[in-house]
Parts: sequence; C-alpha cells; structure tokens
Amino acid sequence: MDTSSFETDLSLFKYDDLEALPDEYRELTPTARTERIEAARAELGDDVVVLGHNYQRREIVEHADFVGDSYQLSKEAANADADYVIFGGVTFMAESADIITDDSQSVILPSMEASCPMAGMAEALQVDAAWADITAAAPDETIIPITYMNSYADLKAFCAEQGGLVCTSSNAHRAFEWAFERGDKVLFLPDKHLGENTAHRLGMADATVEWDPWAAEGKTAEEVADADIVLWDGYCQVHERFTPEHVAEVRADHEDANVVVHPECRREVVEAADVVGSTATITETVSDADPGETWAIGTEIHLANHLQRWHPEVNVVPLCGDACMDCNAMRQIDPNYLAWVLEELVEGRERNVIEVDSEEAELAQVGLDRMLEL
Repeated sequence: MDTSSFETDLSLFKYDDLEALPDEYRELTPTARTERIEAARAELGDDVVVLGHNYQRREIVEHADFVGDSYQLSKEAANADADYVIFGGVTFMAESADIITDDSQSVILPSMEASCPMAGMAEALQVDAAWADITAAAPDETIIPITYMNSYADLKAFCAEQGGLVCTSSNAHRAFEWAFERGDKVLFLPDKHLGENTAHRLGMADATVEWDPWAAEGKTAEEVADADIVLWDGYCQVHERFTPEHVAEVRADHEDANVVVHPECRREVVEAADVVGSTATITETVSDADPGETWAIGTEIHLANHLQRWHPEVNVVPLCGDACMDCNAMRQIDPNYLAWVLEELVEGRERNVIEVDSEEAELAQVGLDRMLEL
C-alpha cells in the first residue's frame, strides 16, 4: 500500500471546511501567544475545558486541563460542566468527545487539518465494499466487525450496526473474546499491527489474513473462509517506524535499558520489548520506575519528551533516537490555533466545531457501550 502522500493529501481529511488561520495569529511570539491564551481562558472561566493528548507538543499540553489518551480525555470532557470542549488532538478524538458529551456542549478542534492518517485508511466506502466481499466469501459464518478507537465515527457506527463494537489498545483482547462468543470470524479495523498483536495474545497467530483495500484483487474467498481473523491493512505511521534493530541498538547503548512499546508497533518490535501497552500504560511504567532506571519509549516522540520532563529521576530515551518522528496530524494543532479559537469564543464565535450526525452518533455510542460492558 502506497501511503507516501498521506501527509499532504487533503482528500484524507474528514471535514472539507478547512479554515485558514487569520494573519494576525501567524506571527505571534511565544510570550504574546501565552499571554493571550491565558487571558482568554480567564475570561471564559469554567465555560471552557482544554484537553491535551499525550502526543501533543508541550505548548499545547501546558495549557490543558487534562492530559491523557483519546478515550480518557473524552470521558473527562463528558464529566466537565464546560459549555466548550477544546480538543488538542485529532478529528476522530473530537468526534468521540462529541458522541459522549452532552448535547449542550460544543466540541472544538483548533485546526481541521488534524486528521489521523490511520483513521483515513478505513473510509466508509472502502469498508462497505470490503464487507460485501468478505461476507460473500464466508456466507455461512457470522462475522463480527471490531474497530479500534482510532477510527472515524462512521466506522464505529458501521461496526455497531453489524453487531460489532469499538475497542481501545488496552481492551482489544477482551473485544475479540466478546466477538468470538457471538460469531465465527472477526474483521478488525483499521490497525493491522494491533490486530496481529491481539491475535498472538489470544493464541490465534496462525488464524489471521490481511485485507488490503487498495489491492487490485483482494484475498480469495478461500483465504478469507480459512481465517478466523481478517486484519484490515492499515497502520500508524509513527509506530510502524520502529524496528527490532532500534531495540537492539538501544540495549547496546544503554546496558540496563528497559523497553516499553505501544501495541500499534510491528509484531517483531512487540516481541523484543519488555513491556507493551497503551499510552496510559507507558506513562504508568515510567512513573513507577525506580530512580536511575533507563526506559526506552516506543511511541510518539512528544510523549517520550513529556515523560522525561515529568520524571527527571528516570532516564527516558526515545526508542529510535533522533530518527523518531512526531505525529503529523497532531502537529497541525499549532498553539497559535489554540489562541485563535479561544479568543473567538470570547467574542461569541465558535470555530471548527465537530458535530457527528445524530443517527451516526447514536450507533457509534452503541459500539462504545458494548466496549464498556466488557
């Protein structure tokens, strides 16, 4: 699958109404920007809550009321009394927040260009076409679709409508078990690495097949019929970058290094690591480390930097050193955009509101509720 153009291809963006940052915000100095953000927040008071994802840059996180992973932040938004939720994350995260927050709350994404490439690898039209082919290949079997939280609301709604559910990186194995109690096969979208790592965890490594929606010819009916787990050929560009060689190099450079990686990494990287888990697990692992320990972090570079700043007594190193990359989608949430949307709220104008269609939101909520019942 050729994804070389994902960082600049506007067709991957979920929303078309990309609004340019006004000129007056483009040349703000860091000091002036901070002063204006703080002034706007003071004016808005409890009417606004700012959420900062673990992968956001420091200039966003330092203004956030809550910092965490995507679903954790959505729950914080739902529990807040604020009229406005500013989500320093990407589109699918803001959609999830809109789904689970009260109808009276508005969810705002500072920049509409913050659209996750992996979520864009499983668009609704592609999934509809693949579903028709996959179900036709196994007409006598019940197929349960599961989508990772890192997907658009329409995919969450699709999975719920077809009897499936949503999962996080922490509970994917329980979602698989739930699905196999109700069906014969699982279609897992959009992250093949999380799906493969979950299959290994359940002892089903030999029961998978990949489905490439970009291939001229898909898998044969026989291949699909023989598999218990169909993995959508999508992935996170940040996590797929890590290799077993990076693990070997960090262990060579740091004799006592421990390695913790995200389950969105390749299977061979997960096998080489000491600990595997979500961003919450990675954060807890470092916070629980003894002073002087070395932990190599196999996830987005900003979280590694945050952890070193938050826990100076621990030696935190990025797993791939200077070659580690940040998330291009997260990068679109420039702090100048944060200043802009906050000052617009002060003036009574809502910018970049994320609003999921009511029917779609209702179905997506079903998928989330099924996950919570686990």
